[in-house]
Amino acid sequence: MNTSLNAARRRRELASVADGTVDLLVVGGGVTGAGVALDAASRGLDVCLLEARDLAFGTSRWSSKLVHGGLRYLARGEVGLAYESAVERGILMTRTAPHLVRALPQLVPLHGRANDPLVLAGLRAGDVLRRLAGTPSRVLPGPRRVPAVTARALAPGLRGHDLRGGLLGFDGQLVDDARLVVALARTAAGFGARIITRAEVTGLSGREARVRDGLTGETLTIRARAVVNAAGVWAGGLVDVRLRPSRGSHLVLAADAVGLSRTALTVPVPGERNRYALVLPQQDGRVYVGLTDEPVTGPIPDVPTVPEPEVDFLLDVASSVLERTLTRADVLGAFAGLRPLLDTGDGPSADLSRRHAVLTADGVTTVVGGKLTTYRRMAADAVDATGLTAVPSRTKSLPLLGVGPARGPAHLVARYGTEAHRVAEVGEFAWAVRHEGALDVADVLDRRTRIGLVPADRRARETEARQRVEEELAALS
Repeated sequence: MNTSLNAARRRRELASVADGTVDLLVVGGGVTGAGVALDAASRGLDVCLLEARDLAFGTSRWSSKLVHGGLRYLARGEVGLAYESAVERGILMTRTAPHLVRALPQLVPLHGRANDPLVLAGLRAGDVLRRLAGTPSRVLPGPRRVPAVTARALAPGLRGHDLRGGLLGFDGQLVDDARLVVALARTAAGFGARIITRAEVTGLSGREARVRDGLTGETLTIRARAVVNAAGVWAGGLVDVRLRPSRGSHLVLAADAVGLSRTALTVPVPGERNRYALVLPQQDGRVYVGLTDEPVTGPIPDVPTVPEPEVDFLLDVASSVLERTLTRADVLGAFAGLRPLLDTGDGPSADLSRRHAVLTADGVTTVVGGKLTTYRRMAADAVDATGLTAVPSRTKSLPLLGVGPARGPAHLVARYGTEAHRVAEVGEFAWAVRHEGALDVADVLDRRTRIGLVPADRRARETEARQRVEEELAALS
């Protein structure tokens, strides 16, 4: 089982698919597309995945890094969607990717007068879903109320004035969303899927794709028995499907500036009902503050930016529960992702359902909507819809690459699982090129290691990364 992705394998496999017909052609190398490739390949289908740029180039690397149980959906009455999220969270945490997901304590601070019973009831309802989904309490403990002294111990940066305590719950957190995508793609490659990046689809039908090689500029046609369009917010550019993208923005700050260690904060947005911001500690000593939900119109940018008003909004909301007021000087970086929501009519984008949809348009099976947490279910439904096989999906119990007893530095074990000791021997930059399909410096810094989330960190490592990438690519040529 060869799971390594690199430039040499890409050249071979691109040449091989140009000469014949594959069972399934997947367009899009985000979490959904990689999930479709794995689902189909593990059922025995001959699969080719084409990605215009790089794995996890789009929305899949710009999430909150949460694997959540759908508490927000419960509040909106979407019980089925909440249950689906809870089930998929449990699968990731206990079977398919326990090396990439950890339990994240989340504290709702209680300052002044607040509707404590309603919030606590929501947390308890979410815990009922956790139990119904079969996720044990040793993986995700149940919620409870904590006194003010405990709340300050969990989150020292909390404002002490009028703090009455907090409501503590638990959810799942990915060490990194892009690492999940890479693990999916490499696991699929181990089942024989051809994972080809820098391959832009310029025309698509139910039986073939016109493709431009982003490295050579050459064009070719790839034929298939069926096609799945998993291009996310770009899906509407390939077939006739109407999307209403929504922007979710985050800020990157130092944990010391916020006063957090391992416990996240769920912060009520002042003046609004059932709307919260998240303050999320990360493994690397950083904190992400998010999340907005704003409609986006016009052309889809390659890399969305965070508008200035959203920076101020997120700083203000986070500061509302902290001892120290956060300012622009505390912002180390920022990122935004575009949710590929299906256009179902009028109303704010925040009110659009996050339920995924599998559609057939122009002979192509298109999967849109959904959440990172439910990628596996989305992928299984998309493969089922192609009608290519009667073999049921295997991915509910299929561990991703890296699952198992691991050794090596703790920070690498958390990102690479069983491969951590091998990564430590050669370095992350070399590993990304040799085994994870990285083809340039941006692939390494912005998607494999995520150093690029903080521009100053990126500048400090760019020369080193460039030299190593050039050396590794030369060795593979």
